[in-house]
Amino acid sequence: MDIDLFVAQHERDWQRLRQLTRRAGKLSGAEADELVELYQRTATHLSVVRSSAPDPTVVDRLTMLVAQARAATAGTSAPGWRVVTDFFVETFPAAVYRSRNWWIPVSVLFLLFSGIVAAWVAQNPTVQSALATPEAIEELTRPGGDFETYYSSEPAASFAAQVWTNNAYIAAASLVVGVLILPVVYILIINALNVGVSAGLMADAGRLDIFFGLITPHGLLELTAVFIAAGAGMRLGWSLIDPGPRSRTKALEQEGRTVAGMALGLALVLFISGIIEGFVTPSGFGTAVRVGIGVAAEVAFLAYVFVLGRRAVALGNLGDIDAALAGDAAPTAA
Repeated sequence: MDIDLFVAQHERDWQRLRQLTRRAGKLSGAEADELVELYQRTATHLSVVRSSAPDPTVVDRLTMLVAQARAATAGTSAPGWRVVTDFFVETFPAAVYRSRNWWIPVSVLFLLFSGIVAAWVAQNPTVQSALATPEAIEELTRPGGDFETYYSSEPAASFAAQVWTNNAYIAAASLVVGVLILPVVYILIINALNVGVSAGLMADAGRLDIFFGLITPHGLLELTAVFIAAGAGMRLGWSLIDPGPRSRTKALEQEGRTVAGMALGLALVLFISGIIEGFVTPSGFGTAVRVGIGVAAEVAFLAYVFVLGRRAVALGNLGDIDAALAGDAAPTAA
């Protein structure tokens, strides 16, 4: 497409749209109808330029013009509780639900690998001796040892904050480096090894019940958040390999916005997990109560994702940022 010819053909419409936009609020009925028509037409022009001849100057100009015309036709929207509510009721669960084909397999493979490692460590004294000295293993696994006291080693509030920061870092790293895929796989393997080795050593000491009693309350929600972050990160990377009908730039742009939103939502999920780990896991509650709290939190989150998320997707929410902020797009001829 000849961009100069395209600009020349539509310059008059754009100038007229700019004039009407500046007079918004003082237009006659006919002028208001003209404003809406020109706004829709210019949004289509912007889509054509982006897909066929993405000249930066023209794209920037039309983007600004369309944004101003949108504000003139629909009014400005002030971010507030409605935006926050829409994000947590629709956008975030929709994003998590849409990425389920990535994070569910990640969850299964992680747990399977951790289980294999745990069985291998528990049944092989040679492996245990290669991991640590007998004294160190004894100190870790004995009643009142390091594994148990870890969760009460600091004041609950301070411990919860540290856990949240660490887990949020892991989740953010998984999301950010997901575009490269392999670093996320490495992060998952390291964490799976840590879980498997701890479980194997505790199992060999006959204290696997203590392991699950301490891990389950917070670990279910915590690991789920990590799995979602890893799956979404790899999905972002895969969008460059297989963007589908979209261009690679468009796919990365859309999935990148979705991942950015998921980072915010997962931060809240990990905050809740950190609260449980700081206040519930080391508490004096019985094992059944502590595990019950963890299971309840996990079930509530999965219900949130699969009920609200599925409904939001069915209504057309793809987990991307608000369409008004993402820019207008219209079908264009090939």
